[in-house]
Amino acid sequence: MSKSAKTIAADAPEEIEECPRCGKPLPLCICDSVEPIANRIELLILQHPQEQDRALGTARLTAQHFKKATLKIGLSWPSLSKALGRSVDPQDWAILYLGSAKVEDLATERDVVAIDRKGEIEDNQRAILKDIEGIVLLDGTWSQAKALWWRNAWMLKCRRIILGPAHPSLYGKLRKEPRRDGLSTIEAAGLVLSRLEGRPEIETTLNATFQRMLSQYKAVQTTMPELAPKPRPKRDYRRPENRRGRGAKASTS
Repeated sequence: MSKSAKTIAADAPEEIEECPRCGKPLPLCICDSVEPIANRIELLILQHPQEQDRALGTARLTAQHFKKATLKIGLSWPSLSKALGRSVDPQDWAILYLGSAKVEDLATERDVVAIDRKGEIEDNQRAILKDIEGIVLLDGTWSQAKALWWRNAWMLKCRRIILGPAHPSLYGKLRKEPRRDGLSTIEAAGLVLSRLEGRPEIETTLNATFQRMLSQYKAVQTTMPELAPKPRPKRDYRRPENRRGRGAKASTS
């Protein structure tokens, strides 16, 4: 090896080992504080393959929190049953996809709302939400969530729900969401499952985990700036071509 090559090798930053469970760099891992919850309503998280924010992403952390949870990474699946690996009826499941619909535009005070294909509130909300057996969350940026939505036609067979959180995401300035109702995946899961199962402690537990994750990130970032996530691409939503491509995520990430 030449002298210059040795110098480059010596100056190259050492690769930081990842946790095999949450996929985060070990200095950011909080897996030892996560205890799985026995959930009645199953959770399926579909993550866009380009969603690679290891530092601030929450998909794997969310899946760890539930005994009945599945995380799949990809762009499309032939059916809900294929994504889960067993036969299910998609009409018994609901997908959390915001799109252009907003709870604030609907005549309801609910923070979890079932809507139809036109984005209008469904009748018999209590009966619809009571019978849901599973929830599909889309993990990625807003445009990535829209790509997942359009690539998986079977999602139209599921019920569709949207959220109207009382407070904005705990991400704060760490990650700016285009809309107030944009939440992280872990926050969205906590909100929707706590309401559908009537167990407020689910939301409390997941938000506490998320807060620990953010606190750990802030503490480590001061000494290890290389762990900072890369900026997400910005879009000018005022331009017509970008308005057409705008999506919404369950969470985010």
